[in-house]
Amino acid sequence: MVGHWEEEVDGEVVIRCYDDRRDIIQMDRVEKSCEIGHDDQTLLSTDSLGDPICRIRNSLLFTMLVAEVGNKVVGSIQGSVKPVEFHDKSVRVGYVLGLRVVPQYRRRGIGSILVRKLEEWFGSHNADYAYMATQKDNEASLGLFVGKLGYNVFRNPAILVNPVNPGGSLKLPSDIGIRMLKVKEAESLYRTHVAATTEFFPDDIDSILRNRLSVGTWVAYYKNDNIGSWAMLSVWDSSKVFNLRIKKSRLSYLLLTKASKVFGTFLSLFGIRSLPDLFTPFGFYFLYGVHAEGPLSGKLVRALCEHVHNMAASDDAGARKVVVVEVDGGSNGEDDDSLGRCIPHWKMLSCDDDMWCIKPLKCEEEMNGLSEFSKMCFRLKPRSSLFVDPRDV
Repeated sequence: MVGHWEEEVDGEVVIRCYDDRRDIIQMDRVEKSCEIGHDDQTLLSTDSLGDPICRIRNSLLFTMLVAEVGNKVVGSIQGSVKPVEFHDKSVRVGYVLGLRVVPQYRRRGIGSILVRKLEEWFGSHNADYAYMATQKDNEASLGLFVGKLGYNVFRNPAILVNPVNPGGSLKLPSDIGIRMLKVKEAESLYRTHVAATTEFFPDDIDSILRNRLSVGTWVAYYKNDNIGSWAMLSVWDSSKVFNLRIKKSRLSYLLLTKASKVFGTFLSLFGIRSLPDLFTPFGFYFLYGVHAEGPLSGKLVRALCEHVHNMAASDDAGARKVVVVEVDGGSNGEDDDSLGRCIPHWKMLSCDDDMWCIKPLKCEEEMNGLSEFSKMCFRLKPRSSLFVDPRDV
């Protein structure tokens, strides 16, 4: 739940819980003034479909705080708490997302106040760590979280985006079988084969798999395989939560999109896929829990991704225009890097500059400050992969 409380800080700024009845219109204004982009050439607009807390509503424990000056909402932050596996221990982590401060109120310390108040909320719900995600070139975000608030960089995932060919179906290899798993089967495979080797694996994986936004889990295998190669992934339908729209893009993508519209039929004769129109609102399928075992399993991962592409392409409404997956960018060995190479994606749409940062919320004095925690993060060998919770997307 969101909760009910408020507190005045610095004699001017009031930090309180989001109230849907009084804040929904102002929050739309805040979001529009803080549109995001991966770089200075790309700008994304987010439509929360009338629900400002849509990105955290599917978490078990969540809140949203707003910063108010007078009667005007000038900033906000969202957070959720969940149990996960981290460095071979079961811990509770608080996820920080959606930090917004309208441009004319920046550089007044409002962002810092919002983060600290959210960290207090995390602590009140027994969270051991707080973590957040940003981009490598986001100097303001890194300056706040790493430079001022004591967060440490611990992972560098890559976001891989594959456009869906409208009305086009990809031909899958004939020697590969794909089967949809029951929720119990999927949970068993994840707990048996994934949990022990994956950082941030959620203890409540069953809740994720049973969520209304979780479309299902599929496993791929070779039909005549005697060596046990297989791969699996689950699909989350983000289009039911929020939509995106590109407002500004690189000239190359704009030209490709226009050419695809004009010459789509002609290009298809040469096997060139047409591009969806991402300058109009679109949703996406998010792939999570991607896992593979055995030789030549990369081909199985690719087949699963293409299967999901066909699911999106067969939708007459065309609501899901891209398929997205986040993998750990190769920072922890070759396994994830190889996995990333097996996942179909367009480099033009993808980004490899994601940066996850973490901070301990307990026992900081015993750890002699965050420098000791930083040493611990880099001294311990990380698990071979990273689980990206679809509820955090």
